[in-house]
Amino acid sequence: VQLQAFGGGLVQAGGSLRLSCAASGRASINYVMGWFRQAPGKEREFVAHIRRSGSSTYYADSVKGRFTISRDNAENTVYLQMNSLKPEDTAVYYCAASSRYVNLTPPSSYDYWGQGTEVTVSS
Repeated sequence: VQLQAFGGGLVQAGGSLRLSCAASGRASINYVMGWFRQAPGKEREFVAHIRRSGSSTYYADSVKGRFTISRDNAENTVYLQMNSLKPEDTAVYYCAASSRYVNLTPPSSYDYWGQGTEVTVSS
């Protein structure tokens, strides 16, 4: 499956952005979909994931209550709505697809990755 993320940009602290990730090739419903981010000089970190049916989601503590992951399997697209953005949310955001059912927070659990979209939050 090929993934393409887009929707990043520059936003002021407190603002919102919506990231999208379009999947092509094998249908995205076959995968758990996740979002990760990587700030300069830091390791890639888990942000959120959503199960195949969309019935279950899981978030990193740092984004819980501010970010919402969702998916539209008919459109093979996963979204990350980011509200109340903070400067520390600045990073390149990646979408990823996993064929696993458990242990879904490490980047190593994901089989396919998009190219990343940059989010910059100014103070």
